[in-house]
Amino acid sequence: MIDMTLARIADITGGQVSPEADPDAHVTGFVEFDSRKIGPGGLFIAFPGARVDGHDFVDKAAEAGAVAALTTREVGRPAVIVEKRPPREGDNSDLAVNDPDGSAAGVVDGMSKLAAAVARELTAEHGLTIVGVTGSAGKTSTKDLIAAVLSRAGETVAPPGSFNNEIGHPYTVMRCTEDTDFLVAEMSARGIGHIAHLATIAPPTIGVVLNVGSAHIGEFGSRSNIARAKGELVEALPDSGVAVLNADDELVAGMASRTQARVVTFSETGNTAADYYATDVELDAVARASFTMHTPKGEPQRVELGVFGAHQVGNALAAAAVGTELGMDAETVAQALSSAHSVSVNRMDVNTRADGVTVINDAYNANPESMRAAIAALGYTAAARPGVRSVAVLGEMSELGQGAVEAHALLADELARYRVTHLVAVGESEAMAALNERAADHGIRTTPVPDTDAATQAVRELLASPPTGEDNWRDREDRDVVLVKASNAARLWVVAEALLQGHTLR
Repeated sequence: MIDMTLARIADITGGQVSPEADPDAHVTGFVEFDSRKIGPGGLFIAFPGARVDGHDFVDKAAEAGAVAALTTREVGRPAVIVEKRPPREGDNSDLAVNDPDGSAAGVVDGMSKLAAAVARELTAEHGLTIVGVTGSAGKTSTKDLIAAVLSRAGETVAPPGSFNNEIGHPYTVMRCTEDTDFLVAEMSARGIGHIAHLATIAPPTIGVVLNVGSAHIGEFGSRSNIARAKGELVEALPDSGVAVLNADDELVAGMASRTQARVVTFSETGNTAADYYATDVELDAVARASFTMHTPKGEPQRVELGVFGAHQVGNALAAAAVGTELGMDAETVAQALSSAHSVSVNRMDVNTRADGVTVINDAYNANPESMRAAIAALGYTAAARPGVRSVAVLGEMSELGQGAVEAHALLADELARYRVTHLVAVGESEAMAALNERAADHGIRTTPVPDTDAATQAVRELLASPPTGEDNWRDREDRDVVLVKASNAARLWVVAEALLQGHTLR
């Protein structure tokens, strides 16, 4: 974060400097929620979470070198104390779920005001460029690819994992310093107005909209409402900005009329009417795509992605558009994309064990669109290994509302389409029962299990048994392929980690 006195922080946040603090003391380090990560000169955010209250760790943070804490009450240590913010009626944000008295909202409100001040100063005085990314699926992967591209042009800050809500967004903004050239801000929404709010904290000059799917449709009610929310990003752009829109998604392409910024488009389907498009797409044995990238500037370039799944082609084109529109040449962009690897955990993380079993860990989150993409990657990878089993370990997709049962049942059609041989369905909800039943109707060998422990055991037993009719299966160079995917709450990454634990990786 930029250097600030506690007096200035109090002025920005509307708080008060505690009696134990020196108003002229300077915060010169980073902000942190975790007292174990705080360093000398840092500002500790005393966030009251669902399981622990950061106010209980102020002493540890001070002992680790924190100049002060941002709190909602006296803590007997140097602090900037901000007011509580009672939750708004009908607020369905991540923050409101576990914040009955507004303590967490007060801390986040203060942090957001501080982040907005940091963004304003760095943009006006140090030339910081802010890129916003949203979409129903692919935000985190695209954020990582954009960061990989822009890192070739200057110092770049991007959120770790999926820090994309009203808590993680301001935290990421305050990772920026006077030396930061680019901030890549991933933006999510669970309701109308959420992205507009995030855009006020860190106003973007480039906005990327990937797709409009059915993630969080339980909150939004319809895809048109989801499109309305995602389009808040392009509405926030200045007339000197650039909106990067997916030409293959009708609802996204239609957002062009909602922005005063210049519009460029991308297409993974080879639509030559788009500004950025791909041709000659090929997948290797583990579903890593290579393609020819066409841009408005420079000769076509061959890109060989190190990330997994055919859906990454569109994500890469979006990243290419950002880099190119910011002045990078096509060759450098292609090189950056070809050397990029996933840096966000549990996101299409593909590992092959020494015994030939491949585990695709995409267990951080799930919605119908990302599920289809992951199942396609599973099917393609297994198809390149004739005779092996393809095993989908799937948990529930959250926040789908009244259409949840049907959405899960339809996943069975995708499993059949890609000839997935086995399903381990984790969870005992009506939606998971519908998936299991329909998969069995397709002839897929199904194993319903109640939890992650049972899922791990079921997969281990399957992998230890020979495929039908194969006597020398242990001598194969490549063996079964396992996909592990569900919404975050299901914690299915535990299964992926267990399947890799104790095994040497290739």
